[in-house]
Amino acid sequence: MKKLDGKVALVTGGNSGIGLATAKHFVAEGAYVFITGRRQTELDAAVEAIGKNVTGVQSDVSNLADLDRLFATIKQEQGHLDVVFANAGSGEIAPLGEITEEHFDKTFNTNVKGLLFTVQKALPLLPEGASIILNASITSIKGTPAFSVYSATKAAVRSFARNWILDLKERKIRVNAISPGVVPTPGYDHLGLNDEQKQEFVDSQAVNIPLGRVGTPDEIAKAVVFLASDDSSFVNGIELFVDGGMAQI
Repeated sequence: MKKLDGKVALVTGGNSGIGLATAKHFVAEGAYVFITGRRQTELDAAVEAIGKNVTGVQSDVSNLADLDRLFATIKQEQGHLDVVFANAGSGEIAPLGEITEEHFDKTFNTNVKGLLFTVQKALPLLPEGASIILNASITSIKGTPAFSVYSATKAAVRSFARNWILDLKERKIRVNAISPGVVPTPGYDHLGLNDEQKQEFVDSQAVNIPLGRVGTPDEIAKAVVFLASDDSSFVNGIELFVDGGMAQI
């Protein structure tokens, strides 16, 4: 038996990075997966890379009409969802004193509003015992220069998990947050740094990680599979750090 045999899963932001790696692992473990992304070209490439048991639905999680269309598609094609990985998120560098209203709205609309309504609109499709995984970050508890708005969104995500397990306790739906450490992905391209600055950032972070290196999307994906599967049947409301020990020192 594979860990997710017969399960139907949704991965938002599944067209690259951690989302794509997780979708691949979900399919390998027997699930049928829906993935979303804002850019159709990248979404098509991700569907091709996953290869089977996958449907790509172009959507922006901060757009509620897009979410309605997404869940209508899932209901029509599969009828239900067993696993939701609310992964879509973004962040840009902006030090205090230079934070704009546009920066604030863009980050909160995707990382907080988008995640909240992804989960809320999924609820009618979730059976008793379903698993919801929220993608947070070690920035939920650690300070990072020029990253306060992003960090605040991830603290909100972590708080959602604590509260939602109470709202959903009658349905025995588990909600957990996964908090990756430094994991270079295509999302780093949107930080506002050039290639040299990105590498300098990664190198500067690696020296603060007890394992002495940054992580990979594949390593995060394996932890998400654990939280999605019955292997974690008594794990509820936690923040699982997958960070090489960085948040523990």
